[in-house]
Amino acid sequence: MFSELNKWLSFVRFSHTVFALPFALAAMVVAARDTRGWPGWDKFLLILVAMVCARTCAMSFNRIADRKFDALNPRTSNRHLPAGQVSLAGAWTLCITSGVGLIVAAGLLNSICLYLSPVALFFICFYSLTKRFTDYTHVWLGVALALAPIGAWLAVKGGVAFTTWLPVRHSFLLPLLLAAAVIFWLVGFDIIYALQDYEFDHAHGLRSLVVAWGPRNALNAAFLAHLFMWGLLVAFGVLAGFRLAYLVGLVIILGCLLMEHWFARRRSLDWVQNAFFRLNALVSLVFLIVTVAEVMFPWAERFR
Repeated sequence: MFSELNKWLSFVRFSHTVFALPFALAAMVVAARDTRGWPGWDKFLLILVAMVCARTCAMSFNRIADRKFDALNPRTSNRHLPAGQVSLAGAWTLCITSGVGLIVAAGLLNSICLYLSPVALFFICFYSLTKRFTDYTHVWLGVALALAPIGAWLAVKGGVAFTTWLPVRHSFLLPLLLAAAVIFWLVGFDIIYALQDYEFDHAHGLRSLVVAWGPRNALNAAFLAHLFMWGLLVAFGVLAGFRLAYLVGLVIILGCLLMEHWFARRRSLDWVQNAFFRLNALVSLVFLIVTVAEVMFPWAERFR
């Protein structure tokens, strides 16, 4: 039973949930600031279920859509569908079930989340097809993951507020800033990830900024994207009124981003594992931790 469960978790790369989930939880905490960042167990668990279902649906669809290319690529030929470890029917069942799970969880949260859940499903699944017709596939992925903090904010607030008399820390500008930061973050590290398949993608007509601009120029674009991302996180912290803990987090995040690009340019044997997974996981987790520290814990107020 455990080996079967592990197989399906590996099929959707469940460990990579750590990328978008912390940003969604950070948006949830800020949205629930009036109650020390805690919206209640019911909303927290439903947000968690919605996030997991959304990502599972997206990854299942990605594996289904790319199965023929994965079979041809030496780097991906041992993935579950090309290797026959998972059936196509099983993959479709997981994809559809998790998509329905997202809609159900959204409906239990509030009406606006329910109405927008099909839009979210479209973006998170359609990304997998974009490499066939646009060089800006990384932007599509960024938009797909940027829906996570917006969705979490709406789950807590139940609506959108742009009114000028409302304090900035309660307005919809905050999740929009966070969503923009996620887009630039994803563009940056997805370009780095795409470097692995530059030769294969070029030979098989698959498109990306790496193929269009070449590895060197694409890496420069990724670096600029990450600088924009960090600047947006600074703006988010300023508008949210964060101070010491958040500043420490910003320094750590900047260090992670610089190290990521150092690894990417070295192209050592373990550069993807370090640059793509560990460092980006650390970025999102540090952001969540310092946001929680600023919102939830009274000790942080002594330094304001």
